[in-house]
Amino acid sequence: VTNASQREQAIRRFAQRGANPIISVGFAQAAAVDKVAGEFPDARITLIDMVVDKPNVQSVVFNEHEGSFLVGMLAAMKSETGTVSFVGGMDIPLIRKFECGYAQGAQYVNKDINVIRNMTGSTPSAWNDPAKGAELAVSQFDRGSDVVYAAAGGTGVGVYQAAADSGKYAIGVDSNQNYLQPGTMLTSMVKRVDVAAYNSLKAMQDGTWQAGFQALGLAQGGVDWALDEHNEALITAEMKSAVDAAKKAIIAGEIKVHDYMSDNSCPA
Repeated sequence: VTNASQREQAIRRFAQRGANPIISVGFAQAAAVDKVAGEFPDARITLIDMVVDKPNVQSVVFNEHEGSFLVGMLAAMKSETGTVSFVGGMDIPLIRKFECGYAQGAQYVNKDINVIRNMTGSTPSAWNDPAKGAELAVSQFDRGSDVVYAAAGGTGVGVYQAAADSGKYAIGVDSNQNYLQPGTMLTSMVKRVDVAAYNSLKAMQDGTWQAGFQALGLAQGGVDWALDEHNEALITAEMKSAVDAAKKAIIAGEIKVHDYMSDNSCPA
């Protein structure tokens, strides 16, 4: 559902029918969840990917910066030019969080690496503009990038196609997108929405569902990178070993990945 009033209507219908919990996925659902949660205080709503502070709302977000750090490492290790790039969708803090973690991970591998960054736009149409995504990616390739990471919704499809057409590597986002362009998809940064949804349903079943805020990172299995039959030939044993070590270090607190959402800055 892409229309704001339809989103609100759908959640209200679930609440009227007594659905518990109601699981609402996506930051665009926040306003609707906020309104309906106020109208139906007995409804329990799990909002995934955004925070709403209501006594009957469970807000689940992800440490996308941690997963992005790992794919940034892979990009830097795979790059032969010393330049990698990032294409974001709509210019919002959440997408800057992906960008900053990616740049930090690339710099962890190579402190001198050049990271080119572009956002597609400042309105919601930026999520669904594959032509603009392809155009941005090609301009980045012209400036030396040989690996591009897209966090841009439907716009990313154009980025991945441009990488395949140009013989460059691309990195998918949110779900495992390695299958979209096998051979040029280096990996994907996966966000485990399924884990968040399962946890909410299981907690309701067990009687342990609680409102409030929770963040799922590497330690909770909330984010990761994808390795499968579509990209295993592109990932060397050395690359996998380095990323596995960094993952353990992030979980242990030995590597601190900057969270753009915490202070809206990006040191990388």
